[in-house]
Amino acid sequence: MSSTKKREQFSFFKSVIALVLIAGCLWAAQWQYHRGVARHERNFIIEKHSTMTPVSLASVQDQPANHEWQPVTTRGRFDPDTQILLRNRYFEGKYGFELLTKFNDTGGRSYWVDCGWVQAGKNAQTRPTLPKLPSGDVEIVGRLRLDSSLPRGSFFAIPTNSDTGLVSKANAQGGATSEDFYLDLVSGSDPALSPAAPAELPELSDGPHMAYALQWVFFGGLIGYGRFLIRREVLTRK
Repeated sequence: MSSTKKREQFSFFKSVIALVLIAGCLWAAQWQYHRGVARHERNFIIEKHSTMTPVSLASVQDQPANHEWQPVTTRGRFDPDTQILLRNRYFEGKYGFELLTKFNDTGGRSYWVDCGWVQAGKNAQTRPTLPKLPSGDVEIVGRLRLDSSLPRGSFFAIPTNSDTGLVSKANAQGGATSEDFYLDLVSGSDPALSPAAPAELPELSDGPHMAYALQWVFFGGLIGYGRFLIRREVLTRK
């Protein structure tokens, strides 16, 4: 009585594909995990720094990355002729802009100050009503922000003698360059400097990254289990 040894066709190829897919799932799980850890650390820094007592900008401006989100104080004057509106900003369900204004401090530095949200006009051709900023020297309190975290959105400039719209072109128009940081205006020595709708802190949520990491591990396990079932089914088939 003879017996025929059962073989699975393309078994090596199928196993390689399964291993590749499992490796991809594990890589995706690790990627999501590290994203979750990075976001948690970022949220911790934002929460910690944003509640600190305001310090002088001059004392931290040489290392802005180590003091991002920390309230700082500085003195100088706004340049109302150098302003930029960021499109696609919403506040309480209303469409508007984020107003950025150049600020020249008494130390000779220039940087942008996010003066908060302003509501859009009744149509695309209507210029929005901008808050009137003091013309003289003022002291302001703002959260220190990095240039890399500048609010995202399209630029719509309102310079006095040009149609430029990008920050770099606005700097060139003013004959100066801005620093690699900016401020979220919180308050100032003049009551008019308290924005009606100030720039908000980002949502301090860790997000779904850890859950996604577990899902990818689960998917990898399913692939391995599925490969096992396929091979068992082939080898036990009569």
